[in-house]
Amino acid sequence: MKAIKLAVAGALLGTVLGGLAMATPAAADSRACEGTIRAASVDDVHVPKGAACTLLGTRVDGNVKVGGGGTLVARGVRVDGDVQAEGARAVSVTGGSKVGGNIQVEDSGSVTVTSSRIDGDVQLEDNRRYVRVNGTKVDGNIQLKDNRRGLQAHRNKVGGNLECEGNRSKVSGGENSVRGDKEGQCRRF
Repeated sequence: MKAIKLAVAGALLGTVLGGLAMATPAAADSRACEGTIRAASVDDVHVPKGAACTLLGTRVDGNVKVGGGGTLVARGVRVDGDVQAEGARAVSVTGGSKVGGNIQVEDSGSVTVTSSRIDGDVQLEDNRRYVRVNGTKVDGNIQLKDNRRGLQAHRNKVGGNLECEGNRSKVSGGENSVRGDKEGQCRRF
């Protein structure tokens, strides 16, 4: 009987201690970003209207959304979801960043996507200032449409198509490796 009690007590203690050893850190949080978030882990990031946000080595388990007039500078970040902006002042994703979903920026100012890895698509449409996608590995498509102030697509590795249509100013690029098709204004890149 004593041996059974000791075995049960040992099993309970092992379960409790095992559960403590395997406990995960406190859940990450959703954050409004006005300033800088460094090497932290958060669920989602929202850049409020007109705010400026810098993410440096930040881990985002969800999405990053930039409000109208907002600015996002993301360097060395890991975003499991999407980076989305509509009406933003500027969006920059650089420095070895990894985005598990898509980058979608529409009707905004300048957009820069360089030296990064995107598992989905890069869709940049109707932006008012310079648009640049350079040195980036994109598993899906790069779609650059109706941008107004110059565009550059250089040294990208694209798993899908590289599509450029209706861009109004100088369109330049080259040295892109594309598994699908090079279309429209980017057909020679």
